[in-house]
Amino acid sequence: MQQLPLGISQQAQPSFDNFVAGPNAEALARVRELASGALGERIVYLWGEPGSGRSHLLRAAARANPSLVVADDVERLDAGAQQALFIAINEARDGGPGVLAAGDKPPAQLALRADLSTRLAWGLVYQLAPLSDEDKARHLKTVAAERGLQLSDDIVEYLLTRLPRDMASLQSVVEVLDRYSLMRKRALTLPLVREALAEEILGGHPRSR
Repeated sequence: MQQLPLGISQQAQPSFDNFVAGPNAEALARVRELASGALGERIVYLWGEPGSGRSHLLRAAARANPSLVVADDVERLDAGAQQALFIAINEARDGGPGVLAAGDKPPAQLALRADLSTRLAWGLVYQLAPLSDEDKARHLKTVAAERGLQLSDDIVEYLLTRLPRDMASLQSVVEVLDRYSLMRKRALTLPLVREALAEEILGGHPRSR
């Protein structure tokens, strides 16, 4: 089934509080501790597929602790950036600012200079697992309930099959549905959701069939 494109309001800034942990609660806790300076280890590396939340956690940590050295998508680093990260990790081990890095593979499988891959594995390494549909459905219902909305199972299933599956997009569409329901003064039903997606998200573009 083809997913509908999103064109919605600006999403909330990534933070630890709006990160949906699911099976990644331990990784969230350690990154929080690193950002607050409470973690004994000075290097944390996260890896996982797109949509697993690694970029969200890095941005949240950078906002919480601007002195933290943060490097996302390390598999894309050029030679100069690899050298800078190599130096930062060495300095972190000597008491310098902590390092939080992320990539799409575990350190040993990264196509980076060997000494940098080795150093990325020096600290804590966490694979971020994607949220299950059950986790996403539960969280969507919670977010909706906080706005006074009740999402039925058929609405949740529709959203999960028709929209981008990352949590930021799914959470933002709840805002759209809330606004649309209030504007139309109608309860949130599946027909209303279809109407809202067509008018608010597709922006008048023809729908895919």
